[in-house]
Amino acid sequence: MNNPYVRFFVILSIPLLIGFGIGYAVRPSAAATAATADDAAFQNAFPNVPASNVSAPAQSQDATAASRQNAITRAVARVSPAVVGINVIEVRRYRDPWANDPFFRYFFGDRSYRQEVKGLGSGFLISPDGYIVTNDHVAGNATLITVTLVGGRRLKATLVGTDPSTDICLLKVNEKDLPAVMLGNSDDVMIGEWAIALGNPFGLFEINDKPTVTVGVVSSTGMKLGQMDNRYYRDMIETDAAINGGNSGGPLVNSTGEVIGMNTLIYTGGQSSTYIGYGFAIPVNKIKKVVAELKKKGKVTHDVAWGFDAQPVDERIARYFGMKQVQGIIISEIASGGPAEKAGLKVGDIIVEVNGDRVNSDDDFIAVLVDASPGDTLKLKAVRERKPIELSLVLGRDSSKHD
Repeated sequence: MNNPYVRFFVILSIPLLIGFGIGYAVRPSAAATAATADDAAFQNAFPNVPASNVSAPAQSQDATAASRQNAITRAVARVSPAVVGINVIEVRRYRDPWANDPFFRYFFGDRSYRQEVKGLGSGFLISPDGYIVTNDHVAGNATLITVTLVGGRRLKATLVGTDPSTDICLLKVNEKDLPAVMLGNSDDVMIGEWAIALGNPFGLFEINDKPTVTVGVVSSTGMKLGQMDNRYYRDMIETDAAINGGNSGGPLVNSTGEVIGMNTLIYTGGQSSTYIGYGFAIPVNKIKKVVAELKKKGKVTHDVAWGFDAQPVDERIARYFGMKQVQGIIISEIASGGPAEKAGLKVGDIIVEVNGDRVNSDDDFIAVLVDASPGDTLKLKAVRERKPIELSLVLGRDSSKHD
């Protein structure tokens, strides 16, 4: 150490050793190093791109991620674990197109056959013990139902019950401690508020093991779409959040992460089955009512009695009664002692409005009855002898529909 050159190199190496030690202790992660290398390569390739477009340094990434969180991202994080993909197999019966011809049937018999058909849709868990809500048109006729959870786990599901009239179906998987959604109040839905649709469009859940998310607003409420395939769609929630094939049965969620409806229909303009602007969801308050009965009885008993027969008003009837437009149903028979007679209705009365909604056909009136229960009161506007009247019809119970 008496050599002056040795002392010089020792003194010079001390700061280098200290710097190396500090650098090793605070070395960046592999991901940060890779990101920095990627950023450098990108900047070399595109030197004119502003620095603000380059990824933030590793130490600021947490703060940046926190600043990007908002009501939408929090709602999605809250609901996504409870969304499921659904795959079904159902057996459908088909008939030869010539089977209705008597001559053909005489020689060839009833040429019908059964075929397995695969389908898919979405659903959401409403309880930790495995109850799942979806559409009847997704799983109501299925012979085999497979549910895919977030993360990819696949479970066999059983059909608890289904109601074709309201297009609501209840499934069950034998698991516990599952994530479940929070059901909101669809009566409080506001036009213009955020609407988030989650589900399994085009079977993408099967690829990614997680739901696809689209965002829009509530475009309208109380939409009355009438009858489609013996299903009645009333008071639907309309949204411009993209809904496509496979989204049926998935939740429509508000910005607080509450389910406000079930994605069910899309508006196609008669051109295709692909979303072109608007979708429709069954309001969650109707879902609550139906699934409670499905869990209890396995079916929904539409057991209301109204006590009259009617037929749609046509142009001839409208002209005879001096009506300005073809609208309503005309009563043709009153049941003795029934709800209609008690309400004061008479043969020849034309019902044009129920609970503030126009009645254009008998389907419009039946759609109201599908959602009603015995004891409910219907506020009717009618035409009697060319004069408007208002009546209250208290629905009774149809004893013939009970077990």
